[in-house]
Amino acid sequence: MKLSQFKFKLAEENIGIHPPLHRDEAKMMVLHKNTGEIEHKLFKDIINYFDDQDTFIFNDSQVFPARLYGNKEKTGARIEVFLLRELNQEQRLWDVLVDPARKIRIGNKLYFGADDSMVAEVIDNTTSRGRTLRFLYDGPHDEFKEALYALGEAPISSEILAFRKAEDEDMENFQTIYAKREGAVTAPVSGLHFSRELLKRMEIKGINQAFVTLHVGLGNFRAIDVEDLTKHKTDSEEMFVEHEACEIVNKSKRDGHKICVVGTTTMKAVETAVGPNGFIKEFEGWTNKFIFPPYDFTVADAYVANFQLPLSIMLMMQCAFGGYEEVINAYHIALEEGYKFGSYGDALLII
Repeated sequence: MKLSQFKFKLAEENIGIHPPLHRDEAKMMVLHKNTGEIEHKLFKDIINYFDDQDTFIFNDSQVFPARLYGNKEKTGARIEVFLLRELNQEQRLWDVLVDPARKIRIGNKLYFGADDSMVAEVIDNTTSRGRTLRFLYDGPHDEFKEALYALGEAPISSEILAFRKAEDEDMENFQTIYAKREGAVTAPVSGLHFSRELLKRMEIKGINQAFVTLHVGLGNFRAIDVEDLTKHKTDSEEMFVEHEACEIVNKSKRDGHKICVVGTTTMKAVETAVGPNGFIKEFEGWTNKFIFPPYDFTVADAYVANFQLPLSIMLMMQCAFGGYEEVINAYHIALEEGYKFGSYGDALLII
């Protein structure tokens, strides 16, 4: 398929700027992919589409306050630093993105905090915007991480930042309630709709919960610069699928129950870990799987994800699962009906 097939006009009023007051009361469209039938519900109604011994698969990756603002030595220029991952605990080395990148060269020092108490030195260039920083901090690693994170803010996505700055509440709102493993630089946002009450109701109904981990990277949001999607390469992301999740999912599938995958990152992990027999297997490593139509899914019977932005790889995955024509039609209806799109957007359940 071609990139241009995933282009549509998204009005500002359709972008989700703030989350709903209650997580599970976002709007949810239900698309029956075999018939094209569409229903309009609230997210908490998702439980009505599943039964005892069906299984939901979640991504339990945990977001950290990855966006910092510092000042360059001598000039005092304000620099945004986006933490990607820690490379070496002992040496305090981090892989980061910087903006504006043209101002930051090897050997430069950056100062963070009101009193410039945190200092970092640029020791390498990795990409056009990528740098390796060494933080100059004496003290235990846990103390360093606490001090570093205290300077950061929630890594809300660019479509939200276009309208407002990050707020203190975002660090809670931009985190799933079941987040467990730190490492994501942006939230697996489809999971933001699940409240403790909804998960408890699912448990009482007998619906299983399985957790995998895929640390979401910025590659999901990187612009695709080729028209032919077969030529696009996505960034690699670290993922883990452990024995317990395999047991839960495979038993449910073996017994003929439905599997619902929550979010594009979870789907990417599941489709990376699936074996030739259609069951998932344990996995620890990296994936750069890019799913777009046509694609044969082997595990999921249902898939829930937010309404996505134009030209995004997340939209392409939804089209692969629900059918291109059916999903694009659902998107046009969502625009007409005032659904919210993006990280704090409403949800599309495809069954």
